[in-house]
Amino acid sequence: MLAELYIRNFAIIDELRLQFVNGFNVMTGETGAGKSIILDAMMLVLGERADTTFVRAGSETAYVEAMFELTPALQAGLTPLLQGEGLLEEADDPDLIVLARELRTNGRNICRINGRTVTLSLLRDVAAPLIDIHGQGTHLSLLRPRAHLPLLDAYANLTGEQRSLAQEVAQLHKIQRELANLRRDERTLAQRADMLQFQIQEIEAARLDVDEEEALRTERERLANAETLTQSATTAVALLTGLDDEGTAVIDQLGAVERALTQLARFDESQNERLERLQGLSFQISELAGEIQHYLDDLEFNPQRLDTVEERLEQINRLKRKYGESIAEILAFHEQAVAELDQISHSEERIEALEAEQEKYLRRIGQLAQALSVKRQAAAQQLATAVEKQLADLNMVGARFAVDFATDRDENGVYVDENRLAFDHNGIDRAEFLMSANPGEPLKPMAKVASGGETSRLMLALKTALAEVDATPTLIFDEIDQGIGGRVGDIVGRKLWGLAAVSAHQVIVVTHLPQLAGYGDRHYHVSKQISNGRTTTSVTELDWNGRVAELAAMLGTQNEHARAGAAALLTQAEGVKQGVARGT
Repeated sequence: MLAELYIRNFAIIDELRLQFVNGFNVMTGETGAGKSIILDAMMLVLGERADTTFVRAGSETAYVEAMFELTPALQAGLTPLLQGEGLLEEADDPDLIVLARELRTNGRNICRINGRTVTLSLLRDVAAPLIDIHGQGTHLSLLRPRAHLPLLDAYANLTGEQRSLAQEVAQLHKIQRELANLRRDERTLAQRADMLQFQIQEIEAARLDVDEEEALRTERERLANAETLTQSATTAVALLTGLDDEGTAVIDQLGAVERALTQLARFDESQNERLERLQGLSFQISELAGEIQHYLDDLEFNPQRLDTVEERLEQINRLKRKYGESIAEILAFHEQAVAELDQISHSEERIEALEAEQEKYLRRIGQLAQALSVKRQAAAQQLATAVEKQLADLNMVGARFAVDFATDRDENGVYVDENRLAFDHNGIDRAEFLMSANPGEPLKPMAKVASGGETSRLMLALKTALAEVDATPTLIFDEIDQGIGGRVGDIVGRKLWGLAAVSAHQVIVVTHLPQLAGYGDRHYHVSKQISNGRTTTSVTELDWNGRVAELAAMLGTQNEHARAGAAALLTQAEGVKQGVARGT
């Protein structure tokens, strides 16, 4: 619901902060006091067109901020969108969302969600499920034909069947995408097959092994430095074994040490442990000398082998430049190429199989869509009856409501009674709500049928009939009392309060009818004052006495009889509310 609205430097509003309840909120006040300006500010923060004339004279910027409390259903719907745009952080309260709009005199305007700058289109997308404003300058989801079919499905409990149909359509589209890929130009496919064949043969001819590149690099390093390696290994063996005849060998020196320690140990047994350690060391050095000699024997200066290794590494590098950054990636590319070539080679058989599967889905979807359409049309009759009853209660006797269904022929569409009809994830139906506000007038699309108060009453009738399935939490009605009297005003008040109390919507109404205003759970009085030559709008929340005074003023006077009548209106409305709460 809309929890708080903050407005600064907007038209004749200097600064205003309003807090609304999750119930029935009414706003009253004299014409020109600023009620419509408050709604204009609200529509601005919902993404409506910005106009620099809204910036208060003498100010550089106008600012509007709206804070909404989210239901779990709305959280689930908005969270993926907000996360995808990086607008949710751990510090954010998932139960709240703040929309803001800043309008500057230079024509620039800034949109924000949770304090972060966003595009106007994203602001509109996030705001769309939060609120509906009905009246002049409408922000109406119910006037958008694309919203009508989902509402009808929800009203008739057909959402599950629609989702099942959508799953079948998604599977069909997957088949059709594969078919489209296979039906590409034959020359292109042939060229692709030739390319794949060449790539496969080139990779296979190389006979690659995943581990060979590292081994080749090691071997190349050894062959390229064979002379240095031979010299170093020869020196090491000579020092260890004395082969150079220029000095005493390490092994010979250790032998002398061993003889000395043997003599020690003969007279001092405590030296036996050191003697054993030296003997082990002598063995290890002798073994080391043998290993180095073996390494030296294997070393060779082989320019031809070096050339062979270099050529092999260059061949691998050429393949890496074409097919991947490693031998493993080259081999993976080879597997993919083999699979694609196999698909192309057997494309005709696959096309035949897919065409048969596509035909099966087109017939199955056609059957499901036709069955769903029949149920929708039956539900449309029930909805029409319910809406027309609501319209009669709202002093629009003779007004009519209907749902217009249409289908389009499409040679590639689904089969319905052997006709081919266009379809999408909703089925074959295009549905639009039609209205006739006056007897004798033809049914027309709702957006063209009425304006002002009539449109608001049409919306109220629809909202009441669809109350259980309409997920929009906040409903705002402006000028809904236009052209109706006090008796109907009482009925309208009951229905609006019922939308809030029974159907769990938050309702905000701008009204001039005291009979309607009497049903408010919270009552705001909008007024304007002139101070220092400037006009400023203010809003006051009224208590019981304030409401009596305001309703009396709306009745036209402040005498005792008017105040008694106003008190009676409030008492009567309270009695109706308590009766509904008790179920009487």
